[in-house]
Amino acid sequence: MMGKIRFVLILAAALVMTSCNFTENVYINKDGSGKFALDIDASTMMSMMGGEGGEQSVDTTFTFKALLAQKKDSIAKLPLAEQERLKKMEGFSVRTNVDEKSKKFVLSLMGDFKKPSDLMDAMSLMKSMDDLQSKDGGRLSKLGDLNTDLKYAFDGKKFTRKVTIKDAVVQKQLSDSLATIKPMLETFTYTVKYHFPKKVKSVSVKDALFSEDRKTVTIQYPFADFIEKPEVMNFEAVLENK
Repeated sequence: MMGKIRFVLILAAALVMTSCNFTENVYINKDGSGKFALDIDASTMMSMMGGEGGEQSVDTTFTFKALLAQKKDSIAKLPLAEQERLKKMEGFSVRTNVDEKSKKFVLSLMGDFKKPSDLMDAMSLMKSMDDLQSKDGGRLSKLGDLNTDLKYAFDGKKFTRKVTIKDAVVQKQLSDSLATIKPMLETFTYTVKYHFPKKVKSVSVKDALFSEDRKTVTIQYPFADFIEKPEVMNFEAVLENK
């Protein structure tokens, strides 16, 4: 089992540092509970590789709970706040689906939440998973701690996603440090889909798309903005009273 986890983690790091597209789905129920799912599609990478790897396929799933149990001794040495942050990851699982014959390469991060405030930044989850497997920081260590504070809220009528930058100087340093890989980042897209229990009356994003029943809102961002200008992903949706 641990061998499979290690294999998936290597694939995860390769996915995030290779040309790919991110699709995040957030499902909100009336009581504020819901589901979170992030699909990272790197099928383009498989096509670029051609037939070098043969026709192997991998479809495996593991839980963060298993990974945290494996690393419990080292986690116990971390500051309490960090331990509590990692504890929130227990309900998430990771599925990797690789099929060389059909050129499919998708990694999915999934989890349930009891209230929106329990939601975590998707990239922070990926980075934590990567870092747990490396003493010197994983391949995502270049992204730092993302220097952001992300909060979700839902009162039954209004849903908000609010991210604030902790330190402007650190944010500038982060942006500068990504200069060498920015051309690659600019080929990525990050699509967010919010699914609500009622029709959406209005949203704060000008280019947002609505489903036919107006219960799903879709927004696409350049991935570079997700890292360098995370505040552009702030979002507010007001639901109809019906």
